[in-house]
Amino acid sequence: MSAASSKPRLGFLGLGWIGRNRLEALVKSEAAEVVALCEPDAVALAAARELAPGAQVVLSLSQLLEVPLDGVVIATPSALHADQALAALERGLAVFCQKPLGRNATEVARVVEAARRNDLLLGVDLSYRRTRAVEELAALVRSGGLGSIFAVHLLFHNAYGPDKDWFYDAQRSGGGALMDLGIHLLDLALWVLDFPQVTHVTGQLYQGGRAITHSHPQVEDYAAAQFTLSSGAVVQLACSWRLHAGCDCVIAADFFGTEGGVSLRNQAGSFYDFHTHAFTRTRSQVLASPPDAWGGRTLVDWAQRLQRHRGFDAHAERLIEVATLMDRIYHSARAGDTACAS
Repeated sequence: MSAASSKPRLGFLGLGWIGRNRLEALVKSEAAEVVALCEPDAVALAAARELAPGAQVVLSLSQLLEVPLDGVVIATPSALHADQALAALERGLAVFCQKPLGRNATEVARVVEAARRNDLLLGVDLSYRRTRAVEELAALVRSGGLGSIFAVHLLFHNAYGPDKDWFYDAQRSGGGALMDLGIHLLDLALWVLDFPQVTHVTGQLYQGGRAITHSHPQVEDYAAAQFTLSSGAVVQLACSWRLHAGCDCVIAADFFGTEGGVSLRNQAGSFYDFHTHAFTRTRSQVLASPPDAWGGRTLVDWAQRLQRHRGFDAHAERLIEVATLMDRIYHSARAGDTACAS
């Protein structure tokens, strides 16, 4: 940590919408000092400079890594994440990266290994974990209050789809709706249930209403998957871009146990407002409801942990498990497999 300040000194790489949103949250939190900005788009950079007027502007990652920093916040296209994170970690800098950390488990494992080898804090913006609605859901499941969980249902439908062309290029994105939205659902299921072993996996991918059954340049705009856990519980998920959903988006997570259930729903098509209810037979209890300003919470938490201790956090190993499950779903769908066993 810099001797001049007890707060971590951070550089931002990529300042499109999500990068600026996280920058704004961090600046408001005062959890870190923003000392450098790197963004090729002049309009986006100008907006970021209004949020952090004292930050130095650099033109490339190599220049950013020359600035005295404690960590780098990465919000660039997905294909760049792994190599950029590796470059920062090998330079001795902690990393906070937008999801996905890599386009497949191999890329993710390389980054996690670099963080472990260099004893550096690594974080990924799996932001829905830090909503109050998800935290209440997870606390109830983990308390045992629902009994033995045997079924999980997950949905994330976006009626629009991304507005950047790189999302639709498999080489640059790593995948479509499953990579973009499904990663939150996969992480949610595994994280809430404390990362159980996944046994059998099946997946289906569609583009324009037609099934994708082999690897090709197209990316999916609809994905469905089912996987079984070592406990025997079954998890079902679906995610999509441009689904005729009747609202901006549909986000839902249901966990059913032998003694009760718990359900998360977004409010009125919102990407940001959530309710969580617990169920016992026909009775319902509200556990969480809006408002909840959670958007930058994961980054702020990472910055605060960085201030306390910048060393490797073994929980980052779990990122490989999420990426591996994603790979298995893609493999099952593109190969036309009926099941992809462990």
